[in-house]
Amino acid sequence: MQRRQSSKTPKQPLQIHHKNQTDLSAWRKGGRIDPEKSVQNHQSPTNQKSDSKQDSFEQALSYFENVQDHVSLKKNNVLQKHLTTVESIALQRGLPPEGFDVLLNVALSGKLADTVNTRLLKSLVPASVIPETSVVSSVSWLCVSKCSGNIQLLFLRWLITVFDFIDHKEQLHALYGFFFSFLQDEKMCPYVCHLLYLLTRKESVKPFRIRRLLDLQAKMGMQSHLQALLSLYKLFCPELVTITLPGKMKTYFKNSEGPWKAAINAVRRRNQENSPVLQPLFLGTAQPQSRKRKWNTQLIIPASSTNKNNLEEDREKNRIDLYSTNESFPVEQLQTFSQLLQNIHHLEFPSQMGSVLTNPLLLHYMNCTKDESIYLRLYYWMGQTLQEECTWCVADNNQYEEEFKDFLETVYKTECFLQEGFSSCEEFLYKSLPLWDGFCCRSQILRLVSWIPLSSFSEMKSHLYDPLAQLFFTSSLYFKCSVLESLKELLQNWLNWHVIHLDSESDSQVHSLNTTLSGLVNVVAELIHFVGWISTVALRLENNPTFLLYFILDFYETVCDMYLRYNLPLLIMPPAGVFYPALLSMDSVSLNQLCYIMYRYRTNLVAAKENELSKTVLWTKLLCARP
Repeated sequence: MQRRQSSKTPKQPLQIHHKNQTDLSAWRKGGRIDPEKSVQNHQSPTNQKSDSKQDSFEQALSYFENVQDHVSLKKNNVLQKHLTTVESIALQRGLPPEGFDVLLNVALSGKLADTVNTRLLKSLVPASVIPETSVVSSVSWLCVSKCSGNIQLLFLRWLITVFDFIDHKEQLHALYGFFFSFLQDEKMCPYVCHLLYLLTRKESVKPFRIRRLLDLQAKMGMQSHLQALLSLYKLFCPELVTITLPGKMKTYFKNSEGPWKAAINAVRRRNQENSPVLQPLFLGTAQPQSRKRKWNTQLIIPASSTNKNNLEEDREKNRIDLYSTNESFPVEQLQTFSQLLQNIHHLEFPSQMGSVLTNPLLLHYMNCTKDESIYLRLYYWMGQTLQEECTWCVADNNQYEEEFKDFLETVYKTECFLQEGFSSCEEFLYKSLPLWDGFCCRSQILRLVSWIPLSSFSEMKSHLYDPLAQLFFTSSLYFKCSVLESLKELLQNWLNWHVIHLDSESDSQVHSLNTTLSGLVNVVAELIHFVGWISTVALRLENNPTFLLYFILDFYETVCDMYLRYNLPLLIMPPAGVFYPALLSMDSVSLNQLCYIMYRYRTNLVAAKENELSKTVLWTKLLCARP
């Protein structure tokens, strides 16, 4: 690969295209682009200080670009000064795009000591985007083994952390085979697998790569990172991967974010505070962004692989050609439902699966596709994000509660759109509910509870019912009503799932849940018994309030009609601790609810007995018809 030409010629002023709005003049003012104010305040002390820092940063880049071989940090005041300048600028406002090429090249070229290279790599905090060309150029240094193994490992960790900030990824996809060759290094293998997991497309799956992964697994044992990559390969090409792999892994990869994530969050927060009006300029999007790098919801950033100037041209070309070819249709160009229908066989999901959550067209595609690799990638990304951003499970995350609420709300809306719960959300709830205080993100957490997929009662009792009951008994009346409403929606979602899949037992989801009719009946019955128990206790604790009684009876309005409305052969009466308070209530609304519930119980019971009688008569006729 070609190295930077500027290293052989006199240094030119750093420039970047105006259309990206990330020029150095805008960057050094914290993202503000206001020509009038810039002229008026040109002589202000703040701007003078900013200009001074910018000049120091340009001098540091110039120094590192022209640094000679084997420069020692000890007793080298110039190197120490420029290194400190880069670190302070990176932590204060992040580095501009044009700074990465210089710093990556010098860190991976082996010209400096490992201590300096480590500090440089840890300073690579982006202020906006990272040019793909800079990443590709830095990868080329791995071919010549100029840097140590520890620096290579640190570079891979950085690359995984900032993956979503890279502006394009086509050239990185072309280097898939190069990254794959590093699997033989045991130390680098987990991080290489993580990077390959992010880069893998269907065309990346080859028989020789599968054989190589199987050989590594036989040598190293059942490693989670190897299983993750094999699972993705198997979903893309099940005919090539014939071995049995675990169906669910809680953690596939090691945490590779190191010092960069906290620095990125701090820089983003500081830039947004300094320029709230122009907040979208941070990642070049049209909407305000969260601090979380992992769920940049706009598809055009950072994975666009098309030339925006020729977007209309490409659209016309894709309308004509892509339907009849094997080329993939760029999701950046997917704007209408008709485009989705025309190119449904050529769509390829973006590398950052978080962008799918707010794109209705891609959610429509997810709803009808049988490609489980999409769900695998989404579950992995979502599980990691929920685990890392939970405000009551991770220290120092309390200040980001509003952003976490927005994220949970987005996940909930996606589950409602797809009409199914995510297993990664289920695992998150099971882990976090015992630590939850019942206040933080209350509405969002209870909504997610309503979409928990079907599972065994023993698992739900220990992970859901027990922690929920502790909070239920010790919380306010409003919280009790919210929990009852959530459990009613959970029951309705399970029953709807049963109705949808009643006549499609060959559906893959049925097999993945390993749910039979008897198993469903048992799980539903245990949920009803649990609600009956907590309702009885709650009525005693709260002295039979009408408000609480309404939500309890509302739950039993669903229970009483399960046979006729949902075709589930189960009838469970409300316990005495619920029935008699409602019967003896002085409130006409509660009494009316109870009368309706008892009427529907009778209707369902009569229908069940008639159905059983008809089956008995039919069975008798069949026996009599035998010779």
